[in-house]
Amino acid sequence: MSGLFGRRTLCERLVRKTTIIACRKSSSEPQKLESATAWLKQALHYEFSDETLLKQALTHRSAAGDNNERLEFLGDSVLQLVISEMVYEKRPESSEGRLSRLRSTLVKDTTLGELGLEMGLGEHLILGSGEKKTGGHRRASILADTVEALFGAIYLDANLDAARKVIHKAFEDRIRTLPETAELRDPKSRLQEHIQGQKLALPEYAIEKVTGKAHKQFFESSCTISALDLKTLGAGTTRRDAEQEAAANMLEQIEAVE
Repeated sequence: MSGLFGRRTLCERLVRKTTIIACRKSSSEPQKLESATAWLKQALHYEFSDETLLKQALTHRSAAGDNNERLEFLGDSVLQLVISEMVYEKRPESSEGRLSRLRSTLVKDTTLGELGLEMGLGEHLILGSGEKKTGGHRRASILADTVEALFGAIYLDANLDAARKVIHKAFEDRIRTLPETAELRDPKSRLQEHIQGQKLALPEYAIEKVTGKAHKQFFESSCTISALDLKTLGAGTTRRDAEQEAAANMLEQIEAVE
């Protein structure tokens, strides 16, 4: 009897502990959503009619429940359309190619990640325990995806006009300070032009290190100009991004020497 009683007591304790944890988790979720609602209203002047869409937009795939991947897919298209309108109106003299480069610099993951960080989006993300431990709320790729998911959620919650107003609010500073199209050429192209102008051998790029799983790799690349005895490194989530950063760092080194 004593053994049976002991097992029952242990089971009861486990049930109570699980119940307490579940209660704490469920009680914290409304507070987190309330905080996110207030933040969004202040940051982008928008308040959701359907708060389940806001919750889904903030939920990374590492967390339980409906995640934001489908909303991200939709938000990407909404963002592309609205930014296309904005650069079209801002630069009436620009050609199609130049408009495409302007749009690209505004909607790329790096820009969206910076935007999410500036807005304070990270503290409102809903992440799984693994992402929380590894600083997922500061990871640029997660912030960029969530920004797109928010735009998609707003489109569904209201309409395209509402999403357009929010995107205009989010990008107003960047649109106001659009760079000249000559500045938009990628670093590798600018470096190659510079090196050719000096009649030197072209830069050599090499992968130095690849880390992470197959679906989420991180690359480190080098850029070497033997004639100048210079070597720089760059990093990114794709080989191209890593090489572009290495080229940008090389341009900075060359400018410092010259």
